Order: sequence, then structure tokens, then C-alpha cells
Amino acid sequence: MVGETNLNALIKSLSAVLHDGVFVFATCPPHQPIPDIAPRMMFQEAEGTTLILLKSEAEAHSLRFEFPCRMITLNIHSSLEAVGFMAVIASELAKHDMGVNPVSGFFHDHLFVPDGREKEAVDALENLAHSMS
Repeated sequence: MVGETNLNALIKSLSAVLHDGVFVFATCPPHQPIPDIAPRMMFQEAEGTTLILLKSEAEAHSLRFEFPCRMITLNIHSSLEAVGFMAVIASELAKHDMGVNPVSGFFHDHLFVPDGREKEAVDALENLAHSMS
């Protein structure tokens, strides 16, 4: 199942889905067992394991965390080889002085934007899609 690679088609077809809950980026030291949780993402780095999970889960397990954020899924099946898609998204949000932490899954890209700015991010993405129509 090949995803979309055409940048214009990706932008035109873009729809943003906001998920419930406040997420955070947490870390566990290297070689420490991961608590019995179900993170949205887990990535092992030399310094430790990065987890993206609900803030409530991080607090319940006394995990060190940063960046309370909201998760937005870009509801288009983008190819993992698509060129420039995340650059356009990040640039658009940068125009609103908003940082973003993107994560690409097999089927979709997901954006983690600052908590409290999620509506502004969704609006900016919708406006970007409409400007390409």
C-alpha cells in the first residue's frame, strides 16, 4: 500500500484530526524497564527511551516529562518518501510562531503542538489546504 508522494495533492487533501487528551514527551534512562503503559510512540536513543504518552500516564508512573501538547493526525496516507510535506507543515506553523514535533507512522503523520494552541494549529492547516484548492 503506497502512500501519496505528490506534494500538491498532499496539501490539497490535508485534513487535521485533533485527538483528546494532553500528551507529553517523557524519558526513561537506558536499560531501565519501561513501565506497564501504552505510549503512542516509543523510540530508543543512547541517552534513554523517549515515550510520547498521555500526561496523566506519565504522572501516574512518576516519569520525567516535558512539552505538554496536543496530538493532531494528518488524515491523508502520505508516503514515507514524500518530499517536503513536513517542511511545508512546519513552515506554516512557524508563521504562527508555533513549534511542532512531527512523528510519521506508516499510514499518517502526526503533529504534537503546544497545549492551548491546538485550535490555532488546526485552523492554520485547514487554511493551508484551502489555499491550494
